[in-house]
Amino acid sequence: MRFGLVVQLLVFGVSVLAARVQVTWDIGYKSISRDGFSTWRAIGANGQVPIPPIYVTQGDVLELTAINHLDKPITLHAHGLFQRNSTFYDGVGMVTECGIPPGGQYTYMIDTGEQHGLYFIHGHYGLEMSEGLRAPFIIQEKEQSTEYDEDILLTLEDWGQQPEGELIERLKQVSTDSLPNDYKTGLVNGINGNISQTVQFECNRRYRIRVLNIGLDQSFKVQIPGHTMHVIEADGVTTKPLRVDGLDLAPGQRYSVIVQALESDEFNYGLNVTMHADFLDPVPGLTPRYYPQVIEYRKGAPMREYAQQSDDALVWPDDFTLEPRDECEMGSADRVIELNKRNYLPGMGLPYYGLGNTSYASVRVPTMLSALTMGDLARDPLVYGPQSSVIVLNYMENVELVVRNGMNRSHPMHVHSRVFQVVERGPWGDAQAMGKRVVPLQVARPNNPMRRDTVVLPEFGYIKLRFKADLPGAVSIVHCHTEHLAQGMAVVLIEAPRVLQQNARVPQALLDNCRALGFPISGNGAGNQGYDLTGLPPAIAL
Repeated sequence: MRFGLVVQLLVFGVSVLAARVQVTWDIGYKSISRDGFSTWRAIGANGQVPIPPIYVTQGDVLELTAINHLDKPITLHAHGLFQRNSTFYDGVGMVTECGIPPGGQYTYMIDTGEQHGLYFIHGHYGLEMSEGLRAPFIIQEKEQSTEYDEDILLTLEDWGQQPEGELIERLKQVSTDSLPNDYKTGLVNGINGNISQTVQFECNRRYRIRVLNIGLDQSFKVQIPGHTMHVIEADGVTTKPLRVDGLDLAPGQRYSVIVQALESDEFNYGLNVTMHADFLDPVPGLTPRYYPQVIEYRKGAPMREYAQQSDDALVWPDDFTLEPRDECEMGSADRVIELNKRNYLPGMGLPYYGLGNTSYASVRVPTMLSALTMGDLARDPLVYGPQSSVIVLNYMENVELVVRNGMNRSHPMHVHSRVFQVVERGPWGDAQAMGKRVVPLQVARPNNPMRRDTVVLPEFGYIKLRFKADLPGAVSIVHCHTEHLAQGMAVVLIEAPRVLQQNARVPQALLDNCRALGFPISGNGAGNQGYDLTGLPPAIAL
């Protein structure tokens, strides 16, 4: 099977004129088997699963209208987009909006501004993303800054044996020591990875391969033996070219690489995809899973075979070897915020997670609307409710997030509305006692640390991230980009809420959707005034 979605770049390039690109997603259910053996009700758009990618040009505004034909609310989030002065289009259920009710609709105005590169759009109300509500979003540069001849998209995702939301509900009824392993199937460009697909290469041509992991909890490695890759982009940030042997992508991460085709078409080559997860013990045939694809130079040519090498012998991109093309010095920290990954294990049901003393949970009024309507009290995190896990930032302060994880599972941490500098990574907790590798201490180069929007918090390790709070009025969630968000592993950042009150022009459709769902549109986290949080369920202490 041939890979689809190869974009030929013409000599004259793409139009430099900004445009409004209008796309409508009629979002509904579709019964489908994507792994070859389990059929269940997935979520698609316009009758399609997978949902096709969206392509725009740098500077364009995407007008994405979502019409909800499901039996539950939904939202859409543009992963990696900054949403400057438009936090009400960030698409996080009960953070920036109530959601789109069944039978309702909402138009997201996604202004690409100066951003370009590889992103994706996905559901962000519950776990709809893992059920198919996700699609790549590619922002082409106005002027091509790296020379290449063809543009190839490689979308990777995991697919469970049942809808993730149903699995979560079922697991709530069992004891925490009997959680089953849902060994998933890897999908390559929307197709079962066991079905080998072909990427056509021509000798001496240069290819830009955009690779993204839009799955829920599995990571993916990608290698092309016999070829070299040069990373030129990570999470929408253009990088100085870095030669690597392969890529390793956690959920939410994206890379672009340049691959130089060979001079001879004597052989065809492998494009090797491996799906893996550090929280699953290796089981032959189940995890990790290997999905060999084909780089075809000539139909019928023999495959060139290579001896398998250990990962330790190969070069992989790392946040301490990658370097942004546009240099920016490491900012000093005016304020340090410590986020310790914690959990509470009840006798029955799933564990609760958090990044502080309480587990994040939805409140009755979207946090953005509370910030908009609570006046001077909006600067006090208490008014949002303890389960909202709100941290209020001052405008233009330099913030350092120290995120620690003393447990034996890594977490892809995503920060909405911005990129951050990755300034340090090191050990935390007793890895040796658990038979785990001790995370080495690494400190970023001070003159130009790597910037991105999704970073791996290692097992038994910590990371330090820095950014300037330069998005006044933004309401941005920081969370683990797996099912752990549904279990509470998140905090919400509010920047200069008084600026939000002065400048925000919230779409009427957002308020109408709240009313249709029966949620208040003003007041504190409970919909009351002052510090009266009557009506909120008790927060889960960790």
